[in-house]
Amino acid sequence: MRRHPRASVFHTPAWLDALRRTYGYTPLVFTTARSGEELRNGIVFSNVRSWLISPHLVSLPFSDHVDPLLDDETDLAGLLAFLKRGQSEGSWRSIELRPPPYPGATSSWTGFCDGRSYFLHRLDLRPSLDDLFRGLQKDSIQRKIRRAEREGLVCQEGRSEKELDVFYKLTVMTRRRQGLPPPPLAWFRNVLHCLGEHALIRIVRHGDQAIAAIFTLHYKQTMVYKYGCSDARFHNLGSMPFVLWKTITDAKHLGATNLDLGRSDPDNTGLATFKERFGAVRSVLTYKKYPNAGLRVLGGEKAKVIAKRVFGALPEGLQVLAGRLIYPHIG
Repeated sequence: MRRHPRASVFHTPAWLDALRRTYGYTPLVFTTARSGEELRNGIVFSNVRSWLISPHLVSLPFSDHVDPLLDDETDLAGLLAFLKRGQSEGSWRSIELRPPPYPGATSSWTGFCDGRSYFLHRLDLRPSLDDLFRGLQKDSIQRKIRRAEREGLVCQEGRSEKELDVFYKLTVMTRRRQGLPPPPLAWFRNVLHCLGEHALIRIVRHGDQAIAAIFTLHYKQTMVYKYGCSDARFHNLGSMPFVLWKTITDAKHLGATNLDLGRSDPDNTGLATFKERFGAVRSVLTYKKYPNAGLRVLGGEKAKVIAKRVFGALPEGLQVLAGRLIYPHIG
């Protein structure tokens, strides 16, 4: 399936192996291919299950979007019908797919409902670097990049335990600021180990101080901005615009034609605006669910606000522990 034109890094055996190693999720592929035939199409899932939750299929956990790799809408309809039968027979409690927006395949989702919606941002890297830089918003991006250069910020790259340790400390700091528990350290370690040269950490330093970092994935002609973190005390130095511009230049040199900036919550207008100031184009990413159980958020918006306050107030050690305990159950 990796030769399929819409295959992404999230379809690779390496990504599935990182999910399995970290969270114990069993990978599954449903295809129209007969036994013994080459696997040329399919829908890839993780079977998300734990002592707390019954099995449900997700395509895929902790992956912003995963395209069903099927070119024939009849094949898609047939596989979705098979999945729905599995749910009715009790093989799995529910099904969630995360297809990116693309033309076609709209009439096959009978019985599926719309789940959560996000903004998905992509930047076309085919123009020259000069043209891409001219496309950056002048005040908030271009000037901050120039400020970072004047301040002598440097960007270091790597995938060793040393870089991972720096990245994770900044991640914990950022998630605490956001009122969210961080993903387990083992998750990032396993992604680095399984994806090898396709994963990279970029760290921005001001002198000896690490002030920002991002975690990127590179596959075929796409660079994926997966995680970002920073020390808010140094935001005025332009560290995040600086490291993202460095990522764009690196992606160009690697031959990438697309920068996937990932999903954003619609209510996080600051993050969406930041991405669009780089010239990224917004589309709407809507997940598909079966059966229609509604968007269940425990306690609603009030509970989310309380949870953010609690997580934001936890000591660092308890915050990290909370992430290790919670993430395997949320998929």
